[in-house]
Amino acid sequence: MTVEIRAAAADEVKAALAPIFHFFGTAPTDERVESFQLEPARILAACSEGVVVGGAGAHTFDLTVPGGQLPTAGVTVVGVLPTHRRRGILTRMMRFQLDELRERGEPLAVLWASEAPIYGRFGYGLASLSGELELARDRAAFTVPFERTAEARLLEADEALECFPAVYERVAAVTPGMFRRSQEWWSARVLPDHEWRRRGGGELARVLLQGEGEDVGYAVYRLHPSWEYGNSTGSVNVIEAMGATATATRELWRFLLDIDWMQRVKASLLPVDHPLLLLVAEPARLHFTLGDALWLRIVDVEAALSGRGYADAEGLVFELHDVFCPWNEGRWLLEGGIAQRTRREADLELDVAVLGSAYLGGFTWAELARAGRVEERHPGALARADALFHTDRAPWCPEIF
Repeated sequence: MTVEIRAAAADEVKAALAPIFHFFGTAPTDERVESFQLEPARILAACSEGVVVGGAGAHTFDLTVPGGQLPTAGVTVVGVLPTHRRRGILTRMMRFQLDELRERGEPLAVLWASEAPIYGRFGYGLASLSGELELARDRAAFTVPFERTAEARLLEADEALECFPAVYERVAAVTPGMFRRSQEWWSARVLPDHEWRRRGGGELARVLLQGEGEDVGYAVYRLHPSWEYGNSTGSVNVIEAMGATATATRELWRFLLDIDWMQRVKASLLPVDHPLLLLVAEPARLHFTLGDALWLRIVDVEAALSGRGYADAEGLVFELHDVFCPWNEGRWLLEGGIAQRTRREADLELDVAVLGSAYLGGFTWAELARAGRVEERHPGALARADALFHTDRAPWCPEIF
């Protein structure tokens, strides 16, 4: 079987997306393809005997990393039809894509893994976790009551497009794992109310929080009404809630938890250090559960490490293994915020996927060592690495792309 991996032609885009849509039990309609906001030039097609049997895509992101932002590929819509599984097609697409990312000068790649074991083979490491909660409204009291100072206002989509992005950018600028959104991204992905997204819920609600003359928070949510024996058993499904300050976050969630006639509040894709865990009087009632979120691949070690900020300037040498991208293999000195090749003895030995797990600050080097993922060559090296890579907040990506 001959398989060609190449950029999808304009008339092949739907066919290249069809494999991943197949596994979600649907088809790539015009509306759904448009909502992905993919650049046609960044969609790959795997072709066998003139038929597209696989596809992969990537968004062009500016990703927040500790201390700044870096060009990053947001890998998505990766799939191979079940008729052509286990023939090496996925591996070849990953090979083609990573080579392309290197040529484009994107030092990082991130993705959400539908099937996690796949991507470790290609050097991706679990870089962040996300939380999910379900809270009964009658158990939603805060430990310390407070007087509200901000005003909430429901908006139409066009009004939200004028206000929400500025709030989001304030949060994204200081939160590793978030990426800059274009106006097209907002209008096509975040704010529309497509029928196929409702899943039995009502219309999309968009609320703006204003305090002291400025926009300080927003939320996008959907009500799912239901009744039992004449009583409401409905729920509020919080799709995204963003507060630009700690006070705004607290007030925004108080608003969401106080929506009348609903019995429960549900939310997912939350940061693992969400303030609600400390705000509510009964945190166990949140039923807060964790799952894997962003997976990160270091495409260019020198650019990735040199483009990140550090809490300490002390030098550290990594012995890095990278079978899939051999240009990263070798010994790297990180000192004064700059990474360069070195002949000095290594302090730590690790696989590139492990570096991906530590890069955004989602996992400490000590945690990775306890999992058997890092070898400490010199005593104290793990502590030094943790001092270097320390961040004051957990990485968070509030949406699956």
